[in-house]
Amino acid sequence: MNYISKFIFMFTLISGTLITMSSSSWIGMWMGLELNLLSFIPLMISPNNISSNESAIKYFLIQAFASLVFLFSSIIYIMKFSSFNFLFFNYETLIINSSMMLKLGGAPFHFWFPNIIDGLTWINCLIILTWQKLAPLTVISYSSYNIMIIFFIMMSTLIGAIGGLNQTSLRKLLAFSSINHIGWLITAELYSNSLWLFYFMIYSILNFSIIMIFKIFNLFHLNQIFLFNNQNLLLKFCLFINFFSLGGLPPFLGFLPKWMIIENMMKSNLLFLTFFMVMMSLLTLFFYARLTFSAILLSYPSMKWNFYKIIKSPILSITLMFNSLSILFLIIFMMNNFMII
Repeated sequence: MNYISKFIFMFTLISGTLITMSSSSWIGMWMGLELNLLSFIPLMISPNNISSNESAIKYFLIQAFASLVFLFSSIIYIMKFSSFNFLFFNYETLIINSSMMLKLGGAPFHFWFPNIIDGLTWINCLIILTWQKLAPLTVISYSSYNIMIIFFIMMSTLIGAIGGLNQTSLRKLLAFSSINHIGWLITAELYSNSLWLFYFMIYSILNFSIIMIFKIFNLFHLNQIFLFNNQNLLLKFCLFINFFSLGGLPPFLGFLPKWMIIENMMKSNLLFLTFFMVMMSLLTLFFYARLTFSAILLSYPSMKWNFYKIIKSPILSITLMFNSLSILFLIIFMMNNFMII
């Protein structure tokens, strides 16, 4: 595929998401979701990669089924209530939210997500882990607080934490991390649109930083981290900051949106849910710590890589700039603590 075709498909991919986010009708949302899907499939297909083609077919079938369920349930909802917002908790809203959770790959509809992610290139992984979540999350944001939303939140944080513990594939590891973050994103949607969009922005920045490092060094499995050379401390520092920031470890940048969500949940007296989500975040920090330990402390001494060209890469420069945000938040956090003391 040439660059012009990729540009056209990327443009329609972005347009489909924006149509869904700005639409004021169920049919308009469905059209945006379909445009987004049909634009992403050609980007997934690669003539030299059988696993990418297989993942593209699986992704199309699952997303098409979810869109079909969303279309029929939204039509029934309009005929029954003549309303756009989820004013009640009923079977129609349950089916609509379930179809969006299927599109997101959130628990308990997550079984397809890690396997499809494992067959994609790093760039497609970045798209499906970040941009492809915007439209379904927007639809779910119209829901009000109900027991099924709490069920989706708890299942996503639980499955995302436990599922990543025994993974050796870096792509599957990020997939289960994404499932865990879906729970936090839906929780943020219960309070305000600005909160979940802020959380999503931080999450996307951290994923971009990690995936670009993996792409530059062509890393796909956990055992390759053990071969990660220790000659460049800056790259190891990038991994250290990014992994723990993605896990929400204070005082790094990724902790800030989680801190805001926890604060809102405590004000709403959701004490058990807050405790449960924090405990699941501690589990995710375990496999982030395992990756960081592998990258920083362990190395293979006979490997000699030339880092000069890599350090001058503009992508890596952007990654380092994103990491500086974490360092800035670290300094501000420590200064505030010292001022309080």
